[in-house]
Amino acid sequence: MSIGTCVLMLHSHLPFYRKAGMWPFGEECFYECMAESYIPLLQIVSELWDEGIPAKLTIGITPILAEQIADPHLKAGFNEFIAARLKAAEKDVVRFAPEGKTPTPHLHYLAKFYRSWFQDIYKNYNERWNQDVIGAFKKFQDLGAVEITTSAATHCFSPLLSTDSSLHGQFKTGAEAYKRHFGRAPRGAWLPECAYRQAAGSRPAIEKWLHGEGIKYFFTESFAIQGGQTVELRRDFGPYRSIVYIPVPQRAATGLDTFEAYWLKDYPVAVMGRHEKAGFQVWSAAHGYPGDGNYREFHKKDDQSGLHYWKLTSTKTDLGDKMLYDPIPAMERINENSDHYVGVIQQALLEHKEATGKPGLVMVSFDTELFGHWWFEGMTFIKQVVKKMAQHTDVTMRTAAEYLEACPPREAIKLPESSWGNGGHWQVWLNDDTRWMWPIIHECEQTMEDLSRQYKDADGGLIGRALKQAARELLLVESSDWPFLVTTGQAKDYATERFNDHHSRFREVVDMIRTGKFDENRLAYIEEMDNCFPDISHTSFLPVETEVPVSA
Repeated sequence: MSIGTCVLMLHSHLPFYRKAGMWPFGEECFYECMAESYIPLLQIVSELWDEGIPAKLTIGITPILAEQIADPHLKAGFNEFIAARLKAAEKDVVRFAPEGKTPTPHLHYLAKFYRSWFQDIYKNYNERWNQDVIGAFKKFQDLGAVEITTSAATHCFSPLLSTDSSLHGQFKTGAEAYKRHFGRAPRGAWLPECAYRQAAGSRPAIEKWLHGEGIKYFFTESFAIQGGQTVELRRDFGPYRSIVYIPVPQRAATGLDTFEAYWLKDYPVAVMGRHEKAGFQVWSAAHGYPGDGNYREFHKKDDQSGLHYWKLTSTKTDLGDKMLYDPIPAMERINENSDHYVGVIQQALLEHKEATGKPGLVMVSFDTELFGHWWFEGMTFIKQVVKKMAQHTDVTMRTAAEYLEACPPREAIKLPESSWGNGGHWQVWLNDDTRWMWPIIHECEQTMEDLSRQYKDADGGLIGRALKQAARELLLVESSDWPFLVTTGQAKDYATERFNDHHSRFREVVDMIRTGKFDENRLAYIEEMDNCFPDISHTSFLPVETEVPVSA
């Protein structure tokens, strides 16, 4: 008999990198995540299926990421990227075992390891998946092995948008893109940055826009359900994001826990909270698995080939003192860590059942890019966890929708305003460094709403094309990635430039509409640069009327 359910949610998202630089920020970031996270994730789902084990993973693919994975320009660029990596590995194979000179055996071994690894990625992408990664994920969703969730179109920070027409446009465009890629309506969604806004005045809560697109559930942080004295602050995009605990005395304990899902009070949308201990075990800088010294070091690269030849050694070791990486002990540690993690989840559910007499839920959610890209061995960890859970425990792996069907919520709750950010609120995206962005975003929102009303019946021709492009540029301006990257300082100049570029293109297209003076060549150029969401409709940004909530 099952002691409970594990829902493992992987949230996949990157900003719109297409034709917007290469390195250190731009298309190469996308190519690295394709090679190290998205294709390996597809591979483990496929391998598990071949072994008779449906992975039952819930995989979030944001609409703007799905657009890029399916884009012909980025498909061609990815193959060029892999070819270049293969060439670099080939050169290193020769460099570390030069004819007539003393070889460096371990580096030679690692160069051959990478050559084989990149060959496998190239072969799987082109021959097994025919360059159609989205289609392959659709196949496994149709088979029941995984569930794919959606999000707002460009991962906007929803609570800070000023018009409900923008929220409607974000979630409507995201849902329509999902239908085009996956052939059915989405059932679940990831709230960008886990950012939730309650109803305020005449403005309804965020879940109204999810419910309007048929979304049945989303995810949140543990403290948003439980309250209490701590929240999580993920500080960086290092090889893993660190967690530090900071006191938040204003969040009183609620008496609730994350061992079940809950309805929201105003609309029949369910919410699941992340299990704190199970999440901590992976995210924590001090105690998380990715901090093991045997795992590959992300930051140190060979100065000629750019390949990673070093291991973490320890979290306190300077880059210059890192020791050489060895995949064999790294895989041994993966086996040990996955055993431990399965035990953590099993123990949590066992204790819950012993205390309550009822099977419970452990939902854990992570960024997909943590596994493979930042934590090179992470996808093998995921595969082993799923496999061991199926073969050696009384825990049932379910997708989020399967869990809700088997165990419908029994209670309706009111969520607080929250996000994963500092203090559990919005400071990461609204602070002294980013405050200048929001009046610009709000002005663009209102402009788009006004244009949609004025040209409600416009269809086709230059004005129709321009309205579509204005809508695309608005969505791209609204991306939460730009203020996030400014705040963290990782790519402040790049994020500022990207934000300003999309704002400039928005204004340029709007001027064409308002003056009637269309520069068709310029419009075509902008359409080609920012080509996401080909079926977008400007009418998705029409003013929306406040409706009476549909009680759960």
